[in-house]
Parts: sequence; C-alpha cells; structure tokens
Amino acid sequence: MKEKEKEFEKIVREHKNTIYTVCFMFSKDTDEVNDLFQETLINLWRGFENFRGDSSVKTWIWRVSLNTCISSERKKNRKDSVPLSIDINLYKDTDDDSRQIQMLYRRINRLKPFDRAIVLLWLDCVPYDEIAAIVGISVKNVSVRLVRIREELKNMSNE
Repeated sequence: MKEKEKEFEKIVREHKNTIYTVCFMFSKDTDEVNDLFQETLINLWRGFENFRGDSSVKTWIWRVSLNTCISSERKKNRKDSVPLSIDINLYKDTDDDSRQIQMLYRRINRLKPFDRAIVLLWLDCVPYDEIAAIVGISVKNVSVRLVRIREELKNMSNE
C-alpha cells in the first residue's frame, strides 16, 4: 500500500501544474479552483489502481482533470445561485498586453466546456494527437474544431 501511495504522490507532484491549469480555466474563484483540484485528486486516486498505461500519465491526468471540471460545471449550471463579488481588484493589470490576455480569457470562458478544454490543451502546446486522446475525438476533428473555435473567438463581442 505504501508503494502505491508514494507512486501516486510522485505523479501528483510532477503534474500538479497541469491539474491547476485545468481547474483555473473552469473557475476564477480561488476557493473553487482549490475544490476542483481536490476533487480531481480524489478522482485520480480512485482511478489510479485501474490505470493501465494505455496512454501517457500526462494524458490520463489531463483527461481526468477535464472530466472532473466539466462535470462540476454541469452540476453548477443546474443550480441557481447568486454569485457574491467585490467590485475591486487590487492586482488588476492595466497595460495593453494584460488587457488583451484578459479579453482572451473572458472569451475562452464563454466557450462551451468541451471547446474550452480543447483550447486549453492547444494553448498548453499539447500535440493534436494527444488532444485527441485526452478528449476522445479524432486528430482531424481536433484540427477542424480548433479552426471553428478560433473563428468563434474572433467573432465574439468584447463583453
């Protein structure tokens, strides 16, 4: 049992940035990101024993992270909630580059969860074949979807 736990710890330590990246793309709230991270770790632990190594560990972690976040997003959308927010951001950047990045981030967040996942992987420089394996579609479909997603992002208004 100890050997399995050590191996899992090592994998999590090596890939925690990937998990946080996925979680951060699905929420702006720090507490929610941490909750998604913990939920992802739970799902990884539950599936760890059954991981056969058919794909790379990184691909498996991406897939579990995305599925966890997408499932959470669906559950969240079913509930009616009133978000609480403070209208001041002491850390907000105001230079042109920061504004461009913030605009892109807002647009990406308006995409459907599946498209958001594909863009996230693409922005993380994951090759098309790995993206296909992670999200469960063909490489050609990844290419086609990315073209359509980029077009959709370009055509979005600046809300």
